[in-house]
Amino acid sequence: MQKAWIYLENGTLLEASSFGAETTLTGEIVFNTSMSGYQEIMSDPSYAGQFVTFTMPEIGNVGVNSEDMESRSAHAKGMIVRKYQERYSSFRAEGSLADFLKEQGVMGICDIDTRYLTKTLRAEGSMMMVASTEISEKADLKKILEDAPRIEEVNYIEEVSTKEAYIHPNGTYDPQEFSYNKAPSSEAKIVAIDFGVKRNILNEITQAGIEVELVPNTFSGDDLSSRYKAGEIDGVFLSNGPGDPLVLKAEQEQIKILIAEKVPMFGICLGHQLLSISHGYDTFKLKYGHHGGNHPVKNKATGMVEITAQNHNYNVPDEITAIAEVTHTNLFDNTIEGLKYNDSPIFSVQHHPESSPGPKESRYIFGEFLRLIKR
Repeated sequence: MQKAWIYLENGTLLEASSFGAETTLTGEIVFNTSMSGYQEIMSDPSYAGQFVTFTMPEIGNVGVNSEDMESRSAHAKGMIVRKYQERYSSFRAEGSLADFLKEQGVMGICDIDTRYLTKTLRAEGSMMMVASTEISEKADLKKILEDAPRIEEVNYIEEVSTKEAYIHPNGTYDPQEFSYNKAPSSEAKIVAIDFGVKRNILNEITQAGIEVELVPNTFSGDDLSSRYKAGEIDGVFLSNGPGDPLVLKAEQEQIKILIAEKVPMFGICLGHQLLSISHGYDTFKLKYGHHGGNHPVKNKATGMVEITAQNHNYNVPDEITAIAEVTHTNLFDNTIEGLKYNDSPIFSVQHHPESSPGPKESRYIFGEFLRLIKR
């Protein structure tokens, strides 16, 4: 393997090996505690602009396949792993992870102490970094990083959102049966705003009996509220997505129109955060974020603990309880994971109910969306 170098914002220089694209890239480094699903993580648009450090030491052992893509392409800047396994073994595999990363222009970095990196991020917080297979001098890498924009300065939504509206196919892939299931007949229709939506979120919404029309982030609040009043649609879904939600000023203004017109809405992750901001409660950045598939969340209505998938660096403030009821709480740090607004047909969750790490205990949330819009 070719050598690679990592320079962190805190001044640390590390030497490693490369198994992905040979290039020089800057981005924010985070860590993910998931034990599986590396292809889904790399193709999740919410990771745009980030390098993902995997705490799982062995990566690459099941290869990649087209069915496990969460979007049309990989969006993360790169992945950092302890050991890359070139010899993959899975009857579903269509190729190696290394070939996939090279094809996508994504860096793959291995032969590095990921435990050290994770502990550094836990102690000092998420930070910017530069990785290169071309440049090894610390001073040169530092200059590249200093000149690069920070992740909170970039609107990655413009890169990952669909450019044209379309109807999501009415069916879902079942990884246990290795086949497609036809979704039930639609009982309602919604418009989903694409801020970087995962394919499986759309699959779960259709599986709940809802027809989904996906539209770009350049949507018009007036147009959607008019369609709702005319009975053309029954509600709006605000998707997950990358970056700092405070950057999305235009999107916030359009969401405010939908709030004022009492359009039923459901948000996940970034959508959850945008609903908070649009109600007047700005988000704040967590020290190192929540990234992984093993986060316990308490459902306050039932008292049950749900094992959830998480991928976010930002959170809504506790002050929002002035206008909304907290429905879910993160048991790691007691941050808000779900909200139901008091005077509006709106609810949202911070975690990802479609990822099913538990494996299915959060799936009911999509049924709640159907019940909300049918009312």
